[in-house]
Amino acid sequence: MDVVSDAISAVRLGSPSSNRLRVTGSWCTRLAPYDGAGFHVVLEGGCWLLPDGGGDPVSLGPGDAVLLPHGTGHVLADSPAGPETVARAVPFDLYAGQVGTDGPGGTELLCGKYRLDRSRVHPLLAELPGIVHLPNRIGSRPELRSAIDLLGRELAQAGPGSCLAVPSLLDLLLVYLVRAWLAGAAATGAWPAALGDPVTAAALRALHTDPAAPWTNDRLAAEAGVSRPTLARRFTAQVGRPPMAYLTWWRLTYAATLLRDTADPLASIAHRVGYAGPYAFSHAFNREFGTTPGRYRTERRNRPAPAAH
Repeated sequence: MDVVSDAISAVRLGSPSSNRLRVTGSWCTRLAPYDGAGFHVVLEGGCWLLPDGGGDPVSLGPGDAVLLPHGTGHVLADSPAGPETVARAVPFDLYAGQVGTDGPGGTELLCGKYRLDRSRVHPLLAELPGIVHLPNRIGSRPELRSAIDLLGRELAQAGPGSCLAVPSLLDLLLVYLVRAWLAGAAATGAWPAALGDPVTAAALRALHTDPAAPWTNDRLAAEAGVSRPTLARRFTAQVGRPPMAYLTWWRLTYAATLLRDTADPLASIAHRVGYAGPYAFSHAFNREFGTTPGRYRTERRNRPAPAAH
């Protein structure tokens, strides 16, 4: 696994949901804050996104994509007008049921949501801004454009196997949206810079590829091809914690994901994340999470799932 794959896998729950819709005339719909992430893609026409809290309206044109990684509440509308626009917004769940994909003109959108477990969000995802706007530019992000085209076709006309194809394409779209942000934020974001630095990226890749290995600072520095002080300095500056502290955090975060998503016994999970046995693993887990692995597993499985939209 790599850092981006692991970061997404650690928080993703269940299957994402999506809609393809066309709206005409004067329209305005509200999406309430959501315990997950959402996205919109403009296939045709244009609209405005008005975030909660009075942020600047975002103009979305044909081919534009926008990711809301923290589930920010917002309004989609045909115009950027002020409070009066928000006041007349119809809840999206009701609005989506009143419109279809047929008919000429207007604005056509792909909209979707991902359910996320925010109890242990990887700092890479936490660093994402509330709104990631990816304007359509000729020749840019061809993989993102391809995923959008494929998803749009599946939602417009379901074919054999669509029940498997659509969730897979939605997962692929999320990866490409995060990749696009990483590429655009390379000069300003801590984690884009970390993944772009050959030393820190090599160390992160090693830790995520085999978190159970008996890593030491010396061994990790050799893997990255630098001295131990150089690794410690660059890794800590970019990641925000020393290499071994990050490894401990990631091992326990990965263990929490395994507890939530699998029925594997504690001994097996302990081994997979680098602990000699259940006792040492339980002690470390309790210190990090404030609860035992068994209780954590029970609580996560009994927690009501967020409603799908």
